[in-house]
Amino acid sequence: MAKKDRLDLGAVLQRDKETYAIVPHIAGGICTPETLRKIADVAEKYNAKAIKVTGAQRLAIVGLQEEDLEKAWKDLGMKPAAAVGMCVRSVKICPGTTFCRLGKQDSVKVGLKLDELYHAYNLPAKFKIGVSGCPNCCADSWFKDIGLIGTSKGWQVVVGGNGGSRPRIADLIAKELSDDAALNLIQKIIDTFKEKDKPGRIGTYIDKVGIEKFKQEIGIS
Repeated sequence: MAKKDRLDLGAVLQRDKETYAIVPHIAGGICTPETLRKIADVAEKYNAKAIKVTGAQRLAIVGLQEEDLEKAWKDLGMKPAAAVGMCVRSVKICPGTTFCRLGKQDSVKVGLKLDELYHAYNLPAKFKIGVSGCPNCCADSWFKDIGLIGTSKGWQVVVGGNGGSRPRIADLIAKELSDDAALNLIQKIIDTFKEKDKPGRIGTYIDKVGIEKFKQEIGIS
């Protein structure tokens, strides 16, 4: 029987059709040296072919044998990242005012809160969030389903971006928001989108109904 992804174990079948990759969840790509050592130790113990830094700020352990998957997760003691499926896949975060001299807003604080609230949250399409602490947009916010961009006056909120096979730049729907106002607006967007029947990516839905209609749906006049 041909092997398949082992979603019960957060494992994705690789190109060789024999081995698997697992991706421990690292919120915002921020972790301790202890976590790095643990991932390296597991990769070495089970003869992984590589450790891959992903575009979602995580570390994939690539090339594991199927019989080692459960043991690897037990040794890691970490939750799997939402790497596949119709859900919030990742919240990409730049260093913001926590670390970066150019930061205008605290992208780490807000991004980690979004990760806590929505990572792996089920939706009718795959969904990505980017939180950039300044207009340089190092978290690719303009190409995420929801993006936050920090300015000296608060957060800009953009929606409908997609960096996939049909690239789309997000639409700006709000600006100069506080942390709480931005989080509340994101909740409205996600709650509204969750009720849609087979909408495709949120940018596809916005193109279908129009940005003004979408803004009305989420309560923006």
